[in-house]
Amino acid sequence: MDQLQAVILALVQGFTEFLPISSSAHLILMPKLAGWQDQGLAFDVAVHVGTLIAVVGYFRHEVVRMTVAWLQSFAGRRSADAKLAWLVILGTIPAALAGLLLHDLIETQLRSPLVIAVTTVAFGLLLGWSDYAGRQGRDEHSLRSMDVIVIGCAQALALIPGTSRSGITMTAALALGLTRTGAARFSFLLSIPLILMAGGYETLKLVELDVPVAWGILLVGTVTAAVSAWLCIHFFLQLVERIGMLPFVIYRLLLGAFLFQVFA
Repeated sequence: MDQLQAVILALVQGFTEFLPISSSAHLILMPKLAGWQDQGLAFDVAVHVGTLIAVVGYFRHEVVRMTVAWLQSFAGRRSADAKLAWLVILGTIPAALAGLLLHDLIETQLRSPLVIAVTTVAFGLLLGWSDYAGRQGRDEHSLRSMDVIVIGCAQALALIPGTSRSGITMTAALALGLTRTGAARFSFLLSIPLILMAGGYETLKLVELDVPVAWGILLVGTVTAAVSAWLCIHFFLQLVERIGMLPFVIYRLLLGAFLFQVFA
């Protein structure tokens, strides 16, 4: 992998991780369409670290408040931040369990372009429906445990390439009546423990392989992914109430149609 390829793939990861269009699908498809070799596990770890740096950095004040409040909750001190921290943990459990149980099946059977085409279209239409039909009158602090279990189970579906973790969690949150901003903010906060766990799992696999690592390329990927993901989060939250989900639904339908045309 040369530096230009590393920058392009890191930009793809950074700009698609938090948009409702599936970063995993784009990272699978990009090498296939460009005729590149697979970027490899080490690079996947690097760009995931970049997106983790971006989301933690963007929500640093919320993360600190939630962490402190969560620790204080063990001493009986209840607060809105402590509740939100517990809800993020609760919402992470379904995807973590599904990842442990189904990881090998998904990696070997569900990474095909046709699977991605189907999930891109199907979950894109579902996103459009929830954005149109949702009441959009609640923020993330109004969530209840059952709401978060629904969102967490939806997040588990994102293990299937093309679904989009951010897309399916926003879809569920919108259907439960959250505003677009509230749905996006909770989706982004919910990504932190999941990206951390996925990155940790991939890092352990990388250590076990004991292969040479091109540290310069990995640093380029990490920095590029971090900067692009931070910009993506910032502008998405600034614009989502105005533009809604329709542009992303249209993009998903066009991408799905293209994939059916090329790979069917």
